[in-house]
Amino acid sequence: MAELVDVVATVANSPEVNSRFEHLVLDFLAYLEFERGLSRNTLEAYRGDLLQFGRFLQSRARTAETAEASDVAEFLGSLTGGNGQHASPATIHRKSACLRSFYRHLRREGVRDSDPTAALSAPRRGRRLPHVLTRGEIAKLLDQPAGDDPADLRDRALLEVMYACGLRASEVIGLELADIDLEAQVLRARGKGAKERLVPIGSTAVQAVAAYLERGRPELVHGRPERQVFVNFRGSMLTRQGLYKIVQRHAVQAGLEGKMSPHTLRHTFATHLLAGGCDLRSVQEMLGHADVATTQLYTHLSSERLKDVYFKAHPRAVTARGPRGSARRAAS
Repeated sequence: MAELVDVVATVANSPEVNSRFEHLVLDFLAYLEFERGLSRNTLEAYRGDLLQFGRFLQSRARTAETAEASDVAEFLGSLTGGNGQHASPATIHRKSACLRSFYRHLRREGVRDSDPTAALSAPRRGRRLPHVLTRGEIAKLLDQPAGDDPADLRDRALLEVMYACGLRASEVIGLELADIDLEAQVLRARGKGAKERLVPIGSTAVQAVAAYLERGRPELVHGRPERQVFVNFRGSMLTRQGLYKIVQRHAVQAGLEGKMSPHTLRHTFATHLLAGGCDLRSVQEMLGHADVATTQLYTHLSSERLKDVYFKAHPRAVTARGPRGSARRAAS
């Protein structure tokens, strides 16, 4: 959380951009930290990239909402020359990725109908595999809200649902009472592009949600007509920042500080399903991915985990010593 506070202060003290652009940047940076779990260094770099782009747009009497593909292309083109400055290919790649992500976010939030970065060709680079929790780590995390007060009941239900259903942060805070059918053990998630999908809920999560709805939530809403399932101590809908604080508090208690964000639970959900034998198309549908290629990323995680389990458990695959003392895998 401290990371975003510092970045917010820097953006707020940047007089070169108008207040509307500043607001859009701050909302985007909040999304990157609280839902994507990006590091402070990445947030700082993206902040600088967007402020530079904002100044460029102002010089052309453009805004984030009115920018066209030609504006984006000319901005990136200006980085390769002019004023004796030449940005490195890695820097241009980062700025290009930042703008693509920024405008995808604006489309998701309904700020724009079109994406001026859609025609940008993404340089081919290796994709980093997301971090996932082991079964032991996820068990420790889910055991943290052990009390019986309203906040503990809410936190337990929140964590259980995120792991049981693989929901995005925006999906879980937007979850409404009418979206959950505990008897049928299913919920309706509203994903990107206003697309809806049905996702099964496991028995443990059902029990946690039932306890929260019966004994926790009524104490938090104080009789107010709130539609959202998960609310804060004032009885209002949770924000991304509020969700992030809840997850991080229990992560620290579980000894997972710095190892996870809310989105880590989504990664862990998908990886554990595939490692348990669930087919790729079913996981794709539950995650709400439009392209199965996105879901295939988790098959790499599953295969790596399976290899780790294999080499630890198989009696003929344990590490042996070579003739010169070097470690080797014993042939099976």
